[in-house]
Amino acid sequence: MTHEQYMRKALEEASHAAEEGEIPIGAVVVCRGKIIARAHNETEKLHDVTAHAEMIAITMASAYLGGKYLNDCTLYVTMEPCTMCAGALAWAQLGELVIGAPDPQRGYSRLQPPVLHPRTKILSNILAAECSEIVKQFFRQKR
Repeated sequence: MTHEQYMRKALEEASHAAEEGEIPIGAVVVCRGKIIARAHNETEKLHDVTAHAEMIAITMASAYLGGKYLNDCTLYVTMEPCTMCAGALAWAQLGELVIGAPDPQRGYSRLQPPVLHPRTKILSNILAAECSEIVKQFFRQKR
């Protein structure tokens, strides 16, 4: 599958979040060509500010692999991770991060020095318009 196809899977997760009244962020973890974790924001459902799509996906992928490191994995996420999620990805030593849309207000990339593990490869703006639009639409409906 291509980066765009995996990002579409993450967008499906974002849609599930929107249906549940959550901010529509979705994530999938791919390891050796197989999706091993799928997640979306669940902060409202779980009453947990840490229940971001990325955090849930990290936990699921680690459980699947039986270890805490995700060196051979790629995380596809519809919105640039926040600083909390980026820190967790650094500790997990994620191999590659593929981002849909940037998040200039809360995204990790506004921090210096860089937060992610130095060996993590980063690819941005995959289906950025679609990933951004689902969030914009969600907040338009809320207002």
